[in-house]
Amino acid sequence: MTQYWDGWDPIIHTVITLTAGYIALLIILRLSGPRTMANMTPLDFIVAVTIGSAFGRVLTAVDVPLAQALLTLALLVLLQWLLAWVRGRSPKMRRLLDAPPVLIYYQGKFQRKALRKHQLVEDDVHTAVRNSSRGSLGEVSAVILEQNGGLVVIGDDQLGDGSSVLNYTGRAEDD
Repeated sequence: MTQYWDGWDPIIHTVITLTAGYIALLIILRLSGPRTMANMTPLDFIVAVTIGSAFGRVLTAVDVPLAQALLTLALLVLLQWLLAWVRGRSPKMRRLLDAPPVLIYYQGKFQRKALRKHQLVEDDVHTAVRNSSRGSLGEVSAVILEQNGGLVVIGDDQLGDGSSVLNYTGRAEDD
């Protein structure tokens, strides 16, 4: 019968743990600053999944004390903040932790090596162009695969001197 009902103790434990954990997580994320909730890099994604997994486990496990749950959440956010701090001060750590942006389309040419390397196809570029409210690749100077996995479309009218494109994404391929 315990499979269906195990008394009120687990229910009360879940209500208290959920409420305290949720409030603690809100406070911890608020104190850690907007960087914790920014567009996700792979590092941010790992931390978010780990926090979700830890919080989910705490909610359903009666044998995990509330203090241990709160400490786990706080340490995960602290670790994420610490790695972001180190990443911001060390180019070596930044290269280790971050995937650089990748140029996948530039001035009328698909960057075939980059497309293959990142398992993208031309249709992905066309989709990104349509999502940017453009109807033609002729209006596009560059499409970049960003660190968070999104495709950014830069129109002809937006490229300017290209200083935020080629300096960070590498040279365009020659055909």
